[in-house]
Formats: sequence, structure tokens, C-alpha cells
Amino acid sequence: MKLEDYGFIGDTQTGALVGINGSIDWLCSPGFGDAACFAALLGDEKNGCWRISPAKPIQSANHSYRAETLILETVFETEDGVVKLIDYMPPGGKYRDVVRIVEGMRGCVEMESKMIIRFDYGVTVPWVQQSNEGLTAVAGPNALILRAEVPTFGENLSTVARFNVGEGERKSFILTSYPSHEPPPSPINSDHSLAETEKYWREWASHCSYRGEWREAVVRSLLTLKALTYAPTGGIVAALTTSLPEKLGGVRNWDYRCCWLRDATFTLLALMRSGYTDEAEAWSQWLLRAVAGDPAQMQILYGPMGERRLTEIELPHLSGYENSSPVRIGNAASEQFQLDVYGEVMAAMHLARQMKIDCDPTYWHLERHLIDFVEAHWMEPDEGIWEIRGPRRHFTHSKVMAWLAIDRAVRSVEEFGLEGDVENWRKLRQTIHDEVCAKGFHSGKKAFTQFYGSTRLDASVLMIPLVGFLPITDERVQSTVELIEKELLVDGYVLRYDPDDSAPVDGLPPGEGAFLPCTFWLVNCLYLLGREKEARELFQRLLDIRTSLGLLSEEYDPSQHRLVGNFPQAFSHVSLINTARYLSSKPGPDAALLSPIATRS
Repeated sequence: MKLEDYGFIGDTQTGALVGINGSIDWLCSPGFGDAACFAALLGDEKNGCWRISPAKPIQSANHSYRAETLILETVFETEDGVVKLIDYMPPGGKYRDVVRIVEGMRGCVEMESKMIIRFDYGVTVPWVQQSNEGLTAVAGPNALILRAEVPTFGENLSTVARFNVGEGERKSFILTSYPSHEPPPSPINSDHSLAETEKYWREWASHCSYRGEWREAVVRSLLTLKALTYAPTGGIVAALTTSLPEKLGGVRNWDYRCCWLRDATFTLLALMRSGYTDEAEAWSQWLLRAVAGDPAQMQILYGPMGERRLTEIELPHLSGYENSSPVRIGNAASEQFQLDVYGEVMAAMHLARQMKIDCDPTYWHLERHLIDFVEAHWMEPDEGIWEIRGPRRHFTHSKVMAWLAIDRAVRSVEEFGLEGDVENWRKLRQTIHDEVCAKGFHSGKKAFTQFYGSTRLDASVLMIPLVGFLPITDERVQSTVELIEKELLVDGYVLRYDPDDSAPVDGLPPGEGAFLPCTFWLVNCLYLLGREKEARELFQRLLDIRTSLGLLSEEYDPSQHRLVGNFPQAFSHVSLINTARYLSSKPGPDAALLSPIATRS
């Protein structure tokens, strides 16, 4: 099934993907980073799924969210009538619940529920028992209990129910995850939890301060971002899934159920400017807890609770999405040196102060240690923003972000009266700036290139005007934007770099889709250049590739006309939110995306 045919439900601790065919093909429980009990997304039915659909052939199916909620409704039409399947996960409870309600709309429809539980990412068959409490499935530390309003029975190591639903009738199924050493949790009431869940999401969405022309897209993206938040800690995972390929059939398949520091600044920007101070504060507090300690040990990504050990392993028993293997859990990029993250962390903390997020004064002490580290190591090569698995390089983007770290330290002293060696930092800021302009800009190519001495283009340098390193009026910036449009813009979407000639740099086989945030960055640059019509048209192209439910993945394959990469992707939705707000503003030619901007809304 295409990613475009999946809906996303979640409870701010984990989430599930529900196909338009009524099948839940991905669910990790109890948390985002825990093992999946339904993993058919990365294999097939025998790796675990839960399908509820008409027993007879389906004439049509469509799905939609209830307005400004994460309640998914799928409507099936058969020769016998019409039935609605309502899927949601109630937020806030101690245990993780998946609630599925079948509601008859017209006629009388014969339905079937088939649940195949396979713990440990689709490999472990549980011990299943029926009791007065419900149907329990146990394997090691994991347990699920299914409470259904219709009888169930075992069939070929699956749990099946067959039943009829007439007009006005409702049948509910509630699946709850709990530790196997505890008794099953008390049941919840499906009607009450549905009303409470709808109230929760609508009240949250009502706080969105954006009132511009793209409000529907912005609110859907904010809801997605909220649902990808691990509520106990405030960490925001990059995506719900692991190993969805950047190229169908390829090997660029990574685990994105982690929290990337790189996303911090733009996530804070999206939340704060949309009116979500509590979420922004929780994210910034998670960030500071995660990086606390020796700056030399700071990672680029952590688990939702701030876990550091994210050992990458492959799961050979899973064939991969559309046979794209290997399937990986964990992420070896956590062990890389990526200089740019220090810039993103410092920018995020400076932005938090500007937006009056309550920051513990002791955090400045930690930030000063980060600056000391940057001062000592900015001249070293790194793996860069794209987490290459080839040799380290002096990536231009990484050096720009090192400049950003020092710049925000200087500004923190100047704007907030904090203590620091500001004269030395000013000198260092200028030294880095001079080196990037001398070595990162290729005079023959007339562009800032991927790394020092290279002629390769890289979309990450679009950040140069967006973080204020150079103004958009600088001729070097303008020629760089023009060359990226010429060489990396393919069918209206920006590639990170040339994927067909990337092996010497990233150490991977060629081929991937267009990384969607790069195209959003180009939209911002075009708008800064005064090319508003082109910027809006390109932004509309991005809106047009969202699923019918308003969701985006990490990348888009223009040749296949398909979303690819992990899904739904937080950074893509963050980029949509920030770009919509940017296009609704009136920035001057020297304005940077990370500068406070007055909006029309």
C-alpha cells in the first residue's frame, strides 16, 4: 500500500498507521521507540496487523479526519450498504489504547476483524487466552488485551470476528497495551473516550494563532507535530516509523523514531509562533536535559526520553517496505560528529530567550561549555547534516552553523547581559565567517558548495541567508540560489545533492527522493529575493503532494509521483508551518527566517 493511503493516529506517546483498507500495519507500544506488535508495513500480514473491513468486495473507500482532530474515519461502501470505521487513540491515559468503532450508516454490512499479533517487530507469536476480562496476548514483558463487543475466535494463529452492522448500530473494539506482570487495566468506555479525545484535539487546535490563508494545512501539521511528541518528556520524534526507504527498493532505510537536535530551532520557531508556549518550553527543557554533560559527548540525536544508546541493528526477518531492505532499528548516526548541531542548539536557546521561554539561569553555564567545544573543534571535518557514511569533510553548512553558534553566544551577551568572553567570541565569529567565504565559495562555480574545495552543490547552503550568515542581497548568495534551482531542482522539488554521483561523499549507493525541507528552504529564499509569485507557486506544489489527510513524509520521488522516506515526518511539517508564516509576513531583503518577523495574521 502506498504511504499516501495511510492515516496516522496517536496519543502523544506512540502512534499507529491505519490503511484505507482498514488495516493497522504499524504500531509500537508502549512508546514510539519500543518494539512493534504490528509490523506488516515492513513485511507482510504474518508480521502483524489488525484489519477491520467489509467481508464482501469494497466498491469504494475514503478516509478523513474529524475537523482539527486526530480521529480518523474511513467509510466503506459495498453492495449491501455503507459502514464507517472510526479509529483513534485517547491521549493522557496511563496505558496505550487503540479504539476502533464500526458504525452502520446504510443497509446491513457483513464485517470481519482479523488481528495478527506479533511482538518484537513481527516475529514473536504470543500466548493468547480468552477470559471474562477479554482476550489477552502475552509474550515476555509484553501484553495486550482486546475487549470487543462481538465474539472472537482463533483461526490460524490470528484472532477473528465476523459480524453484521445495520444502520445506526455501533460495535467497538478496544486494544490496550500493558506490562505482562501486571493485571489487565480497567476497561475504558468507547463513547466517552471518543468524546473526550475529540474535545482534547479541538481545544488544542483552537490555540493556533495563525489565521492566514493556509490555516488548514498549518493546523494539520501542528496536530501531527503534537502527536509525534512524547508527552512525558517533551521530546519530539522525527517520524513514527523506521526503515521506510528514501528510494523504493533501495538501502537508505533508517530509524527515525528518535529526537534530532538539528530540528530544535525550527521546531521551537513553529511552536512558539503558533501559540504553543507549553510545548515549546517542554521541547527546550528536553533539549537541555539531553545535551547536559560533557559537550564532547553531545550526540546529534537521542531517544524520546533522552536515551543515548541507540545501537543500530538489522532485522533480517522483515523483507522491508516494498522489498526495500535492510530494515534497521537504532541509528548509528548517533555516534557521529556533526558540528552543525552546536549551532542549532545555541540558536534554539537564544530563540527561547527572545520568546521569553523560562530558562534556568544555569543553562547559560552549559551553553558556555558548548561554545568552548566549538572554539576548540570548529576547524575539524565532520559527517555533516546529511549524516554521511563516507569520510569526514569540511562541509560548508557545518561551518556556517559553527558561526551561528558563536553568533548566538555573542547576541546572548549583547541582548540579555549574560557573562562571557564576548570580545574573543566576536573575533572567532569573524574568523569563521572569513574562512567560509574564502573556502566554502567556489569562484569558478560561482556558488557556495558542499564542502571546501568541491564543485558539488548542496541544498543545505540555502540556510546561509535564512540564519543571517549573509543577506539575500549578497551576489554570492544569489548566484548560489540560482545554481541550485538549475542543477538540484528536479520536477519542482529540490534534491539534497546529486544522488547519482554521491557515493564518494556519502558512502551509499545512488538514488533517493527530494528531501522536502530543502524545497521549503528554497521557497523562503525566493520570497526573500522578492520572487513572491514563484515562491507561492512552489509552496503550492508542496501542499499538493500532501496526502488526502494532509500528511507529508521525509521525501518525494518526482519520477514515481510518490511520497518516500519515513512517515509522517516532523521536520517536513515544521518546514510547512514556518514557510506558511514566512509567506504571510513582509520581511525586508536582509531578513532571516530566524529573526522575529511580524505577520499579517
